[in-house]
Amino acid sequence: MPYRGLFRMPGVGAQAVFGFLSQLTQQVAPVGMVLVVQAATGSLALAGTCAAAFSVGAGMGRPVQGRLMDRRGPRAVLTATAFLHVAGLIALVAAAAGGWPAWTFVALGWVAGAGLPPISVSMRVEWGRQVGDDARTAVYSLVYLVQELAMLVGPLLFGLVIAAASSSLALGVVAVAAGAGTLAFSRALRADGTAPVREGGRVFADRGMLVLLAVVLLLGGTMGALQVGVPAMAAARDVPAATGLLVAALSLGGIAGAAGYGARTWASPPAGRLVGLLLVLGVVLAPLAMVGALPAFWAMLFAGGLVLNPALTTSSLLVDRFAPGAQGEAFGWLSTAMGMGAAAGSGVAGVAGQWSGASAPFLVSAASALLGALLAVPLLGRRKA
Repeated sequence: MPYRGLFRMPGVGAQAVFGFLSQLTQQVAPVGMVLVVQAATGSLALAGTCAAAFSVGAGMGRPVQGRLMDRRGPRAVLTATAFLHVAGLIALVAAAAGGWPAWTFVALGWVAGAGLPPISVSMRVEWGRQVGDDARTAVYSLVYLVQELAMLVGPLLFGLVIAAASSSLALGVVAVAAGAGTLAFSRALRADGTAPVREGGRVFADRGMLVLLAVVLLLGGTMGALQVGVPAMAAARDVPAATGLLVAALSLGGIAGAAGYGARTWASPPAGRLVGLLLVLGVVLAPLAMVGALPAFWAMLFAGGLVLNPALTTSSLLVDRFAPGAQGEAFGWLSTAMGMGAAAGSGVAGVAGQWSGASAPFLVSAASALLGALLAVPLLGRRKA
């Protein structure tokens, strides 16, 4: 289904706009926490712990949010998480201004993460219910396209407010904007959007779901290793300012990949596509360890982004196969696996870079993608997926 057809569906246009606004804090919140907490306490260790607590909270919260969405519908969950997320971030800004104890920063970081609104999960469930199987590639591509745009624009807006005022004000402004966007998004859902969507299914009734989570964990590892490798490489070449441009290459590639992948109809089964995409991703990323010129490095990161978002989209298509009666919770577990994988990938890449040089994280990233492709092979024979 072309994107033009998707935007003709009831509420999709408004939901895409408000969903974009709602997700501005996904990238901004952890970065903003580091800046605010370090400025207030002088401790980078505490700031990093606070950002880590945010990630842990988000990982723990997603499956719970998804289960509640399956049982009670998305609107109540979106409203509650919007207030929890914004309250956690605003309270953290207040804690920094008031000199609160160190443990409160970590606790508030966890609260803000646990309350991160499940916008992309809501989009996948809501939009997926309106189309047939043949159109879901376009639907899920649009979900990741909106998310990628928010993750690209959010830090830019955050930087502008910091330049005009302060990091504390910037974090507060972006938090309030995201909270308002979440509430507007929840109201833009279809009239029957408050109805439960669970059909009595269990997330792990099909063991293919467990395999899929392991594959997504490794895909997250690929992303986490890149998050370490790109700035480390830039610093090693005495061009740390190039980090932003290089990270943007991955995001721009992701946007282009999501747009192109969803614009056509695919006859091949999703599991086969996932194996192929992960193989291509690993092959594209491996040479980054040897590339010297920054323009070539930028182009290869862009190429990696072209494949990365289609792989995420295809993972979502397999959720429809393995957990059709509990999609909200299943998508929540997918997000958790992605976050855990990113954390593990960052850790392994950091150790590898410390021992073997700045090029090692890219080998970790490529190896994670290739291992994910190998692990995804058993999915080829499950339910004709």
